Amino acid sequence: MTVHDPILAAAQRARAAIPDDTAMLRAAADLTRAYSTANPRIYWFDLLASALVGWGAMAGAILIDNVAIALACALVSMLALYRAASFIHELTHIRKGALPGFRFAWNLIVGVPLMIPSFMYEGVHTQHHQRTRYGTAEDPEYLPLALMKPWSLPLFIIVASLAPIGLILRFGVLTPLSLLIPALRAKVVAEFSALSINPAYRRRAPEGEFARQWAAQEAGASLFALALVGSVFAFGWKPLLVYMAIHSAMTVINQLRTLVAHLWENEGEPMTVTAQYLDSVNVPPPGTLPALWAPVGLRYHALHHLLPSVPYHALGKAHAQLIATLDAQSPYHRGNYKGMLPLVGKIARSTMAAR
Repeated sequence: MTVHDPILAAAQRARAAIPDDTAMLRAAADLTRAYSTANPRIYWFDLLASALVGWGAMAGAILIDNVAIALACALVSMLALYRAASFIHELTHIRKGALPGFRFAWNLIVGVPLMIPSFMYEGVHTQHHQRTRYGTAEDPEYLPLALMKPWSLPLFIIVASLAPIGLILRFGVLTPLSLLIPALRAKVVAEFSALSINPAYRRRAPEGEFARQWAAQEAGASLFALALVGSVFAFGWKPLLVYMAIHSAMTVINQLRTLVAHLWENEGEPMTVTAQYLDSVNVPPPGTLPALWAPVGLRYHALHHLLPSVPYHALGKAHAQLIATLDAQSPYHRGNYKGMLPLVGKIARSTMAAR
């Protein structure tokens, strides 16, 4: 979509060119130095506990006949697996060697069984953080959703609900076929190998060590997708349908979280760091629900754009310190919001505005 109204276009350029706030960026740099070390105990305990609860509760949802208890198990499973899956975001930012074995373990117990191996996000998400890419047509994780048509938001959610079907097709059908058809392989790598929301994004073929990791992870996800389909013949439809329902609900929650992670008001103009921050969203305490729908530090998404190398468990402390030290006029305070519903409403109203 392109803004044709010259007044709107001028306003868009003004938003993108908001001058950088020196005090905020200096404070962010100081916090990066103070909080950049990941705590292995926190990472491992959080991941393993989330995965154990998630898969255990899914087993309960499949095996228990009491409908109310089975639904409760499914809800617990969805929230726990959503938290475990959210560590894919941390994998893209963890320094090499900081958490030995963590990437392998995450893929083994979460990424492959959910058919979202880490290669789908690594090398993609970091482009979203590049100063000259954010909010532009080259950003894999950005669309001007607030400037699009009203029907675009329901479609954004509906597409997410179909994720389990799409992933089974991606890994159970396209992966094996693409090994036999080179032209299809090139298309699969470029267009169907990234957890992105920009339909115009095209991915380059992997190289070196990353190519070997990609191949191993894709093979694991492909075998798991085929096993899912084959499970129907051994165990009937219930296990597969419960798995897909929980996976779909998890993906919808994440898509709603994505919908409020930014204001989505940029339409291709390169933005200053402060403008990027103001186009992003923190949902800090005292609210408690964001801990469920924006876990593993995702409730501090705007702050994360200032401190991309700071581990999730330190973001709360960094936020509190910035709130305490920056004056009331700092743009940092304008990046904090109370919850999901007001943000969804803001974006929805923006899509209904005449352009």
